[in-house]
Amino acid sequence: MSDHQKIHPVSDPEAPPHPTAPLVPRGSSRSEHGDPTKTQQAAPLDPPRKKKGSRSCWCRCVCYTLLVLFLLIVIIGAIVGILYLVFRPKLPDYNIDRLQLTRFQLNQDLSLSTAFNVTITAKNPNEKIGIYYEDGSRISVLYMQTRLSNGSLPKFYQGHENTTIISVEMTGFNQNATSVMTTLQEQQRLTGSIPLRIRVTQPVRIKLGKLKLMEVRFLVRCGVSVDSLAANSVIRVTSSNCKYRFRL
Repeated sequence: MSDHQKIHPVSDPEAPPHPTAPLVPRGSSRSEHGDPTKTQQAAPLDPPRKKKGSRSCWCRCVCYTLLVLFLLIVIIGAIVGILYLVFRPKLPDYNIDRLQLTRFQLNQDLSLSTAFNVTITAKNPNEKIGIYYEDGSRISVLYMQTRLSNGSLPKFYQGHENTTIISVEMTGFNQNATSVMTTLQEQQRLTGSIPLRIRVTQPVRIKLGKLKLMEVRFLVRCGVSVDSLAANSVIRVTSSNCKYRFRL
């Protein structure tokens, strides 16, 4: 054997054969199973979609409610219109005909005792409507902010196109009435008349044909001017103006 003998590598007969084809196809950077050297990233989730079912249901409920209310208004309006055309309702008319002062006395303790007798003419101008005057009425006579007397109207039924004359007795008592008396006397001296206010609160029930409606309160506010407040005398009413309205 020479000194420069070459040694060639010998393959291991037990080693597995080398692959003849590449694991990754040519022109591709990763296999079909992915790149094992890189961590797989999760795909982005779609944003949550808003539920439209509850909103549409709510809109339908609102629309149905508004439709029902509109139909109710139309029906009520039609009924009221028919009743108006059939019965032609008119407000009753009231007038203060006579105001008599039977007691107007300043007592020793400076209190004031009063008693009035008021005659009221009530007219029902309706041809097909009757009026029931119920219990619980109240009538008052006031001078400025001082209530002089109180009373109540009687209970009665007023028929169609009827005129009823009502006589009401009222009494009152006020303490420390010196300022009221002084103001009354000064008012009469300067103007020759005394302005009074008469308030009436009367529960009534309206009768349409044979139908008796629910009870309402009829309010009457009258401004009355009288020539004097002399006791035991008939007071002359120089002017009278009344306003009326209903209240449930």
